[in-house]
Amino acid sequence: MTTSPTDQHATDPDERRDGTSTVRYVAGKVGGALVSLVFVVALGFFLFRMIPGDPLVTMTRERPTDPEQLAHLRERLGLDRPVWQQFLDYTNGLLQGDFGTSYMYRRPVGDMIAERVWPTLLLVGTATVLAVLLGLWLGVRAAWRRGGTFDRTQTGIALALWSMPQFWLGLLLLIATQGVFPSRGMTSVDPPDGFVPQALDVAWHLTLPCLTLLLVIYAQYMLVMRSSLLEEMGADYLRTARAKGLRDDLVRRRHAVPNALLPTMTLIFLQFGMVVSGTVTVEAVFSWPGLGLLTYESLRGPDLPVLQGVFVILAGSVIVMNLLADLLYRVVDPRVRAS
Repeated sequence: MTTSPTDQHATDPDERRDGTSTVRYVAGKVGGALVSLVFVVALGFFLFRMIPGDPLVTMTRERPTDPEQLAHLRERLGLDRPVWQQFLDYTNGLLQGDFGTSYMYRRPVGDMIAERVWPTLLLVGTATVLAVLLGLWLGVRAAWRRGGTFDRTQTGIALALWSMPQFWLGLLLLIATQGVFPSRGMTSVDPPDGFVPQALDVAWHLTLPCLTLLLVIYAQYMLVMRSSLLEEMGADYLRTARAKGLRDDLVRRRHAVPNALLPTMTLIFLQFGMVVSGTVTVEAVFSWPGLGLLTYESLRGPDLPVLQGVFVILAGSVIVMNLLADLLYRVVDPRVRAS
């Protein structure tokens, strides 16, 4: 069957309109993300300068230093310049990929972040994957058995864990499992030889910090999935599927769950960025050598270049994940594309 030229010309304006709408949507979201990133850079710079303490005092704490030496050191670090000039120098360095030099460690901040980002990604990635699988599984079954013992029990547990501070839960697990799991670091003091033994050693040290994050973030996935599925259960298309004679299990797996996944998919991207930025307390409790522990250590200075660099990376990850969530939602939800 061929399409007449008249029909083809009729569909061309619709296609062009859809393409223009998509470009406008993507451009708007990317532009909003860039504006947010600029705000984050400015906020990080000025926010950490409000922290009490002088970095030079921390750097020279164990060494006798006269006022002339302090003045020379302040000039070398650029701390004698006006704040606006320091901000311009900082933003100019960021545009060139330079996060500055650490006051405490005398090393490029970019190198320090690169060393610490992989432990954080390992911790967050592992906890997120397990939390998504557990949260979706429990959420589906709790919604399908609404009002039952399983639903009430799992919802109560999820609400309790979701409202619990991460550092406090980590301390409780640390006390409850004292002597069972490693409580500090990412590897043993004397790590074993060989890739497999080393991987198992890292996994053993990962258990408690990963479990802490898992118990807190799975609850949100479970509650959102339960709520989304409950909304879908009263839809007309499910009654139609049952009227056609489909088994209850097939109705749930093939029809209800895929539609209820849309809000949860968005939440996964949003929550991943938030979890990355929220690992500071968990890494500090378990001395996990990631960006969170680096932030905790730098606050004692304060080591301003490190704090600013980590803040931009963590906040930037939240912005990027929000952007991806918005773009993905337009792809998977026809209602957003039609708007």
